[in-house]
Amino acid sequence: MALPSVWSEVRVGILFLSVLGLLSVRLVGAGQDSGSIIPAESRPCVDCHAFEFMQRALQDLKKTAYNLDTR
Repeated sequence: MALPSVWSEVRVGILFLSVLGLLSVRLVGAGQDSGSIIPAESRPCVDCHAFEFMQRALQDLKKTAYNLDTR
């Protein structure tokens, strides 16, 4: 019985992270249009940001799954 609720929590979490990622991409694009251009040499690559974001998201999902399991 607990398994469907865990999967629904995971699906909601993934959906939330996807929406948050799309919104952050739009905000970054809007910020660059305002004239605040940072040279490419001084900013981290997009892959690094994506990796860190997904790492934090995975940690949050693990915590949520653990909390649901302990209930």
